[in-house]
Amino acid sequence: MSTEPGKLTRREQILNAAAEKFARYGFHGVGIDDIGAAVGISGPAVYRHFRSKDAMLAELLTGISDRLLVGGQDRVAAASDPRDALNRLVRWHVEFALTNPALITVHMRDLDSLTETDRHKVRELQRSYVEVWVDVLCQLRTDLSRPTARAAAHAVFGLINSTPHSTHIDTDAMADLLHRMAHGALAQATTS
Repeated sequence: MSTEPGKLTRREQILNAAAEKFARYGFHGVGIDDIGAAVGISGPAVYRHFRSKDAMLAELLTGISDRLLVGGQDRVAAASDPRDALNRLVRWHVEFALTNPALITVHMRDLDSLTETDRHKVRELQRSYVEVWVDVLCQLRTDLSRPTARAAAHAVFGLINSTPHSTHIDTDAMADLLHRMAHGALAQATTS
């Protein structure tokens, strides 16, 4: 989805509205009319862009999983060494979490509302993203087991993805705090 206001397609506007509504009220607490009203169209007009509310949720959750994976892969490819790659991954995930709190909330709460096929697709994308992190962590410390690296990555995701619940400080301060905390947590997995 585009993040530039004024440059959003109607489809992107609908997805953004759906994400905000789903985050606030839950997937089952939002009707198609609510989503349409949020973008100034009737509920039935939403069906010109999406076949169903379920299709919106699937696109939101596969979309964020794909964006995280591609963004992570790109950052690792641009890195000069494994430490730089890890720094880039942490910055990427922190930036993503701070700019997409509604999507993170929807993902954490409504993933199980997807069809089995869509849920499987999201899980496959997520596993691939985790493995990007695991590869980097194992390059930093060759004696680190993949299961331990995987557990460390998941723990850091949990820390970073807690941001929708952290509105106590401004975004820049929160980004700095999350970056330092993530590196501190990962340092425990990559040191003897």
